[in-house]
Amino acid sequence: MSANNIAVELRWAARALRQLANSGNGNRRSAARVLAVLVMVMPLASALNAPASDQSREQVIKVVTQIKRADYEGDRAALKRLYGELTPFAENKELASRVRYWRGFALWRRAINGYYDNVDAAETQGDLKQAIDEFDEAARKDPAFADARIGALSCAGLFAYSEYQQNAGSARLPELMAQAVQRRKDAEAVAPENPRLLWVLGPMVWNAPPERGGGQAKAMELYTKGLEVIRSHKTTVTDPLEPTWGEPELLMSLAWSNLNQSKPDLAAAEQDAHAALELVPYWHYVKDILMPQIQEAKRALAQSQKNKSD
Repeated sequence: MSANNIAVELRWAARALRQLANSGNGNRRSAARVLAVLVMVMPLASALNAPASDQSREQVIKVVTQIKRADYEGDRAALKRLYGELTPFAENKELASRVRYWRGFALWRRAINGYYDNVDAAETQGDLKQAIDEFDEAARKDPAFADARIGALSCAGLFAYSEYQQNAGSARLPELMAQAVQRRKDAEAVAPENPRLLWVLGPMVWNAPPERGGGQAKAMELYTKGLEVIRSHKTTVTDPLEPTWGEPELLMSLAWSNLNQSKPDLAAAEQDAHAALELVPYWHYVKDILMPQIQEAKRALAQSQKNKSD
């Protein structure tokens, strides 16, 4: 219903109410119609009169919800499109830091999903660089916003890893690694036990030598600690623009780690993957890539054991 139609209906209802009041009789049919009109148009009128900031917030929340789903579905095209749909709100004074975060998140996850699809490294690095710019702007607008720093840290680490994959002798690597190290220090200084930070640190610790505090067991400890933290704070955040993701990602990382550690625990890997899918049944990576890898490893192990017994 248009604004003009709502205005017409409200004027009619006002006239009808005056006539009923002046007539002194109880015309139930007229009164019922007036009530029906008011019930129908008052919520619409309220929506039209809502502050612009409230309307912008609802629009942003709608896009952010779609970004989260597109990430899990591995829909890279949608992530790029939704990144663009947040552009009109990027300088909104009340929403800018969170809009910038979710713009960065969309490109960050577009890059991660690209790894599974063998996307060209130049495209991946372009997404990561742009995501870093968005996260840095979010942190500039809200210096206490730890998750913006965490997103930038992950993108910096992934960018350095991508550069290493392309050219292990790249002259850019020392600078890229130094930037990632500094971003890690910055993130840990703000929120050392943020479960999303622990998830981001996991792969870095996994690949680091034990003498530098790394190793497979240390990385899995981070994922386990992250799960404990996020599960103990489930009801403390109600704003849909605040980052609360992490539990499915931590379960996924534990599943991957149990599959790929030097002594695989396939039962634990399968259990963790199933737990992640219970939270996000449509997660493309876990459902279509990781779980089949676990099942294949189980079949290979069973065949190996059978061959030994024959």
